[in-house]
Formats: sequence, C-alpha cells, structure tokens
Amino acid sequence: MSTVLVIAKEPVPGRVKTRLTPPFSPSEAARLAEAALADTLEAVLATPADRRVLVLAGNPGAWLPVGFEVVPQSPGGLDERLAAAFVRCTGPTLLIGMDTPQVTPALLATGLEFGRCDAWFGPAHDGGFWALGLAAPDPELLRGVPMSVPETGRVQRRRLTEAGLTVRDLPALRDVDTAADALAVAGKVPGSRFAVLYAALTGTGVR
Repeated sequence: MSTVLVIAKEPVPGRVKTRLTPPFSPSEAARLAEAALADTLEAVLATPADRRVLVLAGNPGAWLPVGFEVVPQSPGGLDERLAAAFVRCTGPTLLIGMDTPQVTPALLATGLEFGRCDAWFGPAHDGGFWALGLAAPDPELLRGVPMSVPETGRVQRRRLTEAGLTVRDLPALRDVDTAADALAVAGKVPGSRFAVLYAALTGTGVR
C-alpha cells in the first residue's frame, strides 16, 4: 500500500513561518503558510497513492480537503517526529513537508516509483531536504540525523547509502522560509494560492 505523508504545522500566527516576519506580519506569515499547505495538499490529492496522511502539529482547519487521514505529530525533535510518521506505514512511502507549494503531482508520483531504487531523496536549496521516499519504511534511517542545519540533507542522504540502499534524487526545490524564498517560489507557480496571496500582500505582480 503506497502512502504520501505530509508533515505540517497548523498555520497559527506567531507559530509558523516566523522567519517571514518582517517584512510580513505574523498574521500574514500564517496566511502564506496556509496557502502553501493548501497548494501542497491539492498536489498530494492528485497523486496516485493508496493513502494520504497529514501528520499535523495542531488542529485541522477549513484548509484541509477531504481525502486525508489526520494523525498528530509525535513528541521529540524533528528526526523523531519524521521517524514516527514512517512507523505508521508498511509499503512504499513518500514524506514531504508543507514548505514547497511549487510541488506537482507528477513529481510526487515519481517519488513513489521504486522499480530501480530503494529510496528517493529530494534535496532543498537550504541544505535540507523536501522529500524522502522509502520502498520499505525504516524509522531508524531518520533517528539521530541533525535537523534544520546546513548539513541536514548531506547527512540524511549518507545515512541512506550507508544502509546499503540504492538512492535516486528528485529535483532540488526551494523551501519557503524567508521573504526571498517566498518571492522566488511564488514566481514558479503564478496561478497558485500561494502566489496569488503573495502578490496581494506585497501589492506587486509575480514574474
């Protein structure tokens, strides 16, 4: 049974996308986070998978479409929370975050194709990773990996290869963390909720 996991935070002002403030207010940053999450969930809904699971810190809201199981994030650091998400899965599984509203169903579908590899790794431009796909979920592949540091992606990918897995790479994507990230990502998907909201908040068009 194939699964797409989305790990996310409830878009509450002051708790999400705090690095967008300034120039955006905490409320505006939360609205951008909600738009990014909604775009991501829409892409996941259009991805061929047997299960779609939102691993959520907080409570679901009107932004959550029908078609998702919702489970709470486990306690602990991010490595423990990601590991616990994989524990819930028994077949091919792709984990993504809520920070890449430019993701497409075709790209996500690729991350569930394990005919020629054991794992898919999606690097992020900030040195982390935006996606991790495992043909056979193993939480130990994530536990102990230092998260939210420049070497996160390098360490995580090395963990996969040192475990003897054949790893293929997805295209590198840019997470939305800063205002510069928001501008760059909005420009990639001008018709998305994220880009439309970004343009409305900044009073500028997105090129």
